[in-house]
Amino acid sequence: MAWVYLLVAGLLEVVWAYTMKLSDGFTRLTYSSITIIAMIASFGLLSFALRSLPLGTAYTIWTGIGAVGAFVVGILVLGEVASPMRILAAVLIVSGLVLMKLAS
Repeated sequence: MAWVYLLVAGLLEVVWAYTMKLSDGFTRLTYSSITIIAMIASFGLLSFALRSLPLGTAYTIWTGIGAVGAFVVGILVLGEVASPMRILAAVLIVSGLVLMKLAS
């Protein structure tokens, strides 16, 4: 169950990063509220996952899901540039996440 908590926590990190962008510096109430709620839920689920997963593994995977997820949302939704170097960087992050999972 800890891995499920961690996965959802990582996905919520993507949600709060995206809605923080949409909040325009916390000047838009709806997106600001979603950001704060998603942050609290993400941290809460991470704390549940940490009950049984090693800190280094859980934190690395949580931040990795958030980083790669935000990268994908940036490209697909916000129209950010998908240069070969940025894609390679994302592939390396995912490779690191897979290795971290295999090592735990």
